[in-house]
Amino acid sequence: MTVNEAALSQKIEDALVARNLRGMKTVQPALEAGYCLRAAQKLRGLTGHVLIGTGFPVVDTFETDGPVGALALYRALEELGAIPVIVCGKPMSEALARDYRVYEIHVGPHDQREQEAAEALAKYQPQAIVSIERPGQAEDGGYYNMRGESISARAACFDSFVRQAECPTIAIGDGGNEIGMGNIYEALKELDIVASATQVDELLIADVSNWGAYGLMAFLSLWNDTDLLAKVKPLEILQYLSELGSVDGVTRLNELTEDGLPVNEGESILLELRRIIGFA
Repeated sequence: MTVNEAALSQKIEDALVARNLRGMKTVQPALEAGYCLRAAQKLRGLTGHVLIGTGFPVVDTFETDGPVGALALYRALEELGAIPVIVCGKPMSEALARDYRVYEIHVGPHDQREQEAAEALAKYQPQAIVSIERPGQAEDGGYYNMRGESISARAACFDSFVRQAECPTIAIGDGGNEIGMGNIYEALKELDIVASATQVDELLIADVSNWGAYGLMAFLSLWNDTDLLAKVKPLEILQYLSELGSVDGVTRLNELTEDGLPVNEGESILLELRRIIGFA
């Protein structure tokens, strides 16, 4: 049976923004359809390093949206033969280092940020870079949260990685202030957000950024004839992160939720994606 991958991509893209929690369905027309497929193709068949940047600073720790999807994608890529590395700042970097390959990035001046990225890219020679819910620099060079508050003093720079990269770059975001949203900067003027100006090769949008990672995994599952999505247990990952000190980005509480949503919302998205690709 011939699979119409373009049609599948459209179904996945629509499912990921159906709730329109922060306006992503509204700005979706600014992206050329098929972006999920195009992004996933950049991860197909990789055997080298893949850098996965994540970790959005909230108060003095990190939020659950981003890391859940990053860890799910990390495990999937590793199973398929790639060598994923989580790129993040403290305290998340220290929390994950026991169980995952981690590269720690730091808050600092422009030159330090550029040097940090250059050293990491030289070390890993990545085949792809993925940003999942990583704050993106606004036009003024600063970082802002969903409330428009500056978080520059706590946000290490991953933008330099995607700007300097010689490999494909992918970003996932759900609000407009994340790396990659520069791809649709004009469309974001409709939203109440200090938008990121940082661009990537392929931007994937979702109501919750974690879910965007599942969209990539849907195609990787299809191409490798293995149900990677069935192996994702959002509750287990949330429990793991909670023990490490994560908080919900909306409520700012240490609880087992993503952007204020109960875990069954993420589970329902996983099931919907599995049905779209014919695995459920």
